[in-house]
Amino acid sequence: MELRHLRYFSILAEELHFTRAAERLHIEQPPLSRAIKELESELGVLLFDRNRRGTELTAAGATFLQDIRRLFTVLEQARENAKAVGSGLRGSIRIAVSDGAIDPRLSAFLARCRAEEPEIEIRLSEVPLAEQLRGLRSGDFMIGFAHTADVGDGVVAEPIWRDPLVIAVPARHALLAYKEVPLHEIRGHPLVLCDPHVCEGYCRELARLLQTLEHKLNVVEEVSSLDMMLTLVGAGYGVGFMTATKIPVSQRPDVMIRPLALDSAVMTTYLLRPDGSDLSASLERFIDRLRDLSGS
Repeated sequence: MELRHLRYFSILAEELHFTRAAERLHIEQPPLSRAIKELESELGVLLFDRNRRGTELTAAGATFLQDIRRLFTVLEQARENAKAVGSGLRGSIRIAVSDGAIDPRLSAFLARCRAEEPEIEIRLSEVPLAEQLRGLRSGDFMIGFAHTADVGDGVVAEPIWRDPLVIAVPARHALLAYKEVPLHEIRGHPLVLCDPHVCEGYCRELARLLQTLEHKLNVVEEVSSLDMMLTLVGAGYGVGFMTATKIPVSQRPDVMIRPLALDSAVMTTYLLRPDGSDLSASLERFIDRLRDLSGS
């Protein structure tokens, strides 16, 4: 089985069209068809169903594609590690961040890691939660940060930080009469919330808190960033939620911040990692430093 065959298969599985796949590969269509037939013959299964509707993956082809993608991920990691070692580094740590789980503590922690082990490359990717979990299971990412422990099988969630939730309120608003806002007082007010497709875990945890209101929420906007939430709150569209750690970067004359009068109104940041995987020595040191910093 040649790597060339696997690459041809992967591109065709993405395009599901022989002509387009051949164009991407910069080859003619006959060599592509011949390579796929050779691969199918070697495996003893059909990978593609060619019919009047076009080209489709068979069940065996879909399964094979998942494994091939993992293989290419390992090969890419091997290439990156070889380049890192060749340039004087000793490997890399690939981290995924979801749900906006980035705050000054993470920045300070990463700066400390780079200072103590500059030979270890630390690479961050900000991705949706579903993509993060897929990447952790496939090996694309070594660890991750998110705002939920509801991660399914194959991934371990360890609480790292717990932060009070606060509300952002327009500069002139009835809720400003409270120094600490009772949760039930939010009932009925227009809300500017995060888009659940962008911050899935965060929205899931916030929904658990708000379901105690036993009242249909008046969500007027769903946004993809803290800046957009603050902009709409400042314009009077409604009130929004964020963690207390974001207050220093959220100072605006048209937005006021109030704590919630509820001890359980907190958002937890979790460290996510594959379950049962063997950790490299550099990754173990990374996690130990993080636990020391968080006191866990």
